[in-house]
Amino acid sequence: MGRYNNGALKGMDHKLRQAIALEAARLMYERAESEYFTAKRKAAKRLCRGHVKPSDLPSNAEIRDQIQLFARLHEGDKRTQHLQEMRLAALHMMRLLRPFRPRLIGSVMTGHVRKGSDIDLHVFTNSAGLVTDMLENEGYQFDLERKAIVKFEEARVFTHIHVFDRFNFELTVYDEDKAHYVFKSSITGKAIERASIAELEEMLKREYPELDLEANMQEQDVDVDPFALFRMLLLPLENVQQSAKHHPEGDVQYHLLQVFELARDERPYDEEFLLAALLHDVGKGIDPHDHVAAGLSVLDGLITERTRFLIEHHMNALAYKAGTLGARMRRFLEASEHFEDLLRLRELDTLGRVQGAVVGTVDEALDFLRELARENEGT
Repeated sequence: MGRYNNGALKGMDHKLRQAIALEAARLMYERAESEYFTAKRKAAKRLCRGHVKPSDLPSNAEIRDQIQLFARLHEGDKRTQHLQEMRLAALHMMRLLRPFRPRLIGSVMTGHVRKGSDIDLHVFTNSAGLVTDMLENEGYQFDLERKAIVKFEEARVFTHIHVFDRFNFELTVYDEDKAHYVFKSSITGKAIERASIAELEEMLKREYPELDLEANMQEQDVDVDPFALFRMLLLPLENVQQSAKHHPEGDVQYHLLQVFELARDERPYDEEFLLAALLHDVGKGIDPHDHVAAGLSVLDGLITERTRFLIEHHMNALAYKAGTLGARMRRFLEASEHFEDLLRLRELDTLGRVQGAVVGTVDEALDFLRELARENEGT
């Protein structure tokens, strides 16, 4: 490919940008380069003699469009099938990582995949070790990388977990309080496109209407142990402190174990009620501003409708007891067949706030529930 002389650039800015974008796209499609900035600078150096003004360099979006041109030319219809398979693999992994509120981002989300693309996920936890523990328990091979990035003269350390599977994943770990943060795209400068588990499921149903989603998930051998997920949700709550005014007992885990012990004393046979007692505040480790919705989100598909109802309305029951609940919600709760159970859970929730109360461990509580579940399956 010939070189452009800077003296002849006047009036050729558009053609130059196109040529640099095409060469940078080739470098990235062939995996010679992975970063947009490096690829465009190398392309400019190959095509131009001397210095190239930043304004003559193509944008990341222009390069991405050229990468897609390469992908369509070289991969054809296989690219469409490849994208669908990657999105299904993403859903598989996201369901596994449900406790960490995964979000699909990047090329698999937007459809701009190319040969060798990773599946990029954001996960939110204050302990990357919880994520690696879960991956290890599921038999995945992975590497943990902590990468220092200097931007605007400020050094930041990013934690990445590279998972090696049929499609490779890059999980970027952020603190839990970043779950609602609006991340900006390096390509467009706008808020990145991302999808939760539910949003990805809706997208798959919309874009692939002939797909039997759940059958596909079964084919991928998705067999989540709910008790393992409950454990992952409960263990970090030991470090989540609560208001001393309303919870003199201390951390969330201690409170939940107290409520569970009280419930077990009364109803050692009632698996659904005991699960609600143990899990009703797990969302406080995810989003303390709306712990009910956060908890229900990660428990979706893992609990029965009755357990869900008890967790969903345990705060409404508090307002009901106080006489501050709206008339419509009051009538709704009173009409439920689970209304008396809800009020009793509310009473146990209030009683389970004693300093120094003797409780078992998270593992002991889960072992009891696991055995109860086995017994119920056999009846």
